[in-house]
Amino acid sequence: MQKIVDFIRETFNTKEFIPLHEPRFIGNEKQYLNECIDSTFVSSVGKYVDIFEKEFAAYVGSKYAIATVNGTSALHISLLLAGVKQEDEVITQPLTFIATCNAINYCGATPIFVDVDLNTMGLSPESLQTFLENTCKVQENRCINKTTGKTIKACVPMHTFGHPCRIDEIQIICDQWHIVLVEDAAESLGSYYREKHTGTFGKLGAFSFNGNKIITSGGGGVIVTDDADLAAQAKHITTTAKIPHKWEYVHDEIGYNYRLPNLNAALLVAQLEKLETFLENKRELARIYENFFSDKPISFVKEVKNSHSNYWLQSILLPDRDQRDKFLAFSNENGVMTRPIWTLMTRLEMFKQCQTTNLSNAIWLEDRIVNIPSSVRI
Repeated sequence: MQKIVDFIRETFNTKEFIPLHEPRFIGNEKQYLNECIDSTFVSSVGKYVDIFEKEFAAYVGSKYAIATVNGTSALHISLLLAGVKQEDEVITQPLTFIATCNAINYCGATPIFVDVDLNTMGLSPESLQTFLENTCKVQENRCINKTTGKTIKACVPMHTFGHPCRIDEIQIICDQWHIVLVEDAAESLGSYYREKHTGTFGKLGAFSFNGNKIITSGGGGVIVTDDADLAAQAKHITTTAKIPHKWEYVHDEIGYNYRLPNLNAALLVAQLEKLETFLENKRELARIYENFFSDKPISFVKEVKNSHSNYWLQSILLPDRDQRDKFLAFSNENGVMTRPIWTLMTRLEMFKQCQTTNLSNAIWLEDRIVNIPSSVRI
């Protein structure tokens, strides 16, 4: 363990505390922020919001991008636009950050948990297909859960730590079963599967720009879609559903105050200009880690065939939970920040009663995966 800690210190060239993932502001951030402040347009209307939405859509290859205050709000609105309503059900994975399930519950829906793949840590097409064949039926173009009698409206796979799941297979299955595919791409900006950017396979995709993400505005999120009507509706309901008018306040439905402020968008425009530099740096770090762990009993988690990962969080696989816990304690006590993968959603009190498939892969990964320092190195 000491050798690993020493190697990480050597890699980051510091004897100081090493965080898991810290932001880098090495471009035009201060210039754009000052311009934004001078303009006085610091709230949800301003040129940087427009610039960011246009440039982000172009980068990921979607027709539309709608900026929001955070990734959770982006996913919440995406699910609403997918038609998820009270008493509906939404399939997702148990190995994910809590925001995925929170967004489902904001809609009044209930998550169903299917297992993940060991190599991608993302939702397993086989587990999904097995669950649907054994438990569901298609009736009047709806997927009906025969156990609960409820409609399964959407499926939300998540690209874990930036590693794309087998999203093309999931897309085919969802289409066959009349389930709307909504991608949780919060962690996967700069990641591709079969040369197509994550977040653009489904009807809608949601990204996050939290302070620990590959680019950040402190918070922030974005919805992407190729559907013009959905894009217009996303912008409308995230702006409190206010009908545009020079002075009248008329709102035509329940809306949300979810639009990204121009001040944050100014940061994101500058960050987006540095994204390719960040991605190259993180892939180089992945190669350094991969080489170091190649002859050790600890495995480095690599991108799989047909995928191109942003390596947002670098991950290692310990032999068992006991070794995982010892490594976590030793590294953190010695000033190198490491974290386990998330506690399975099915272990949390709010979701213990939710329907699941066999979760053997998710349980196995929960016992072994650890994130190690992943910041862009200066």
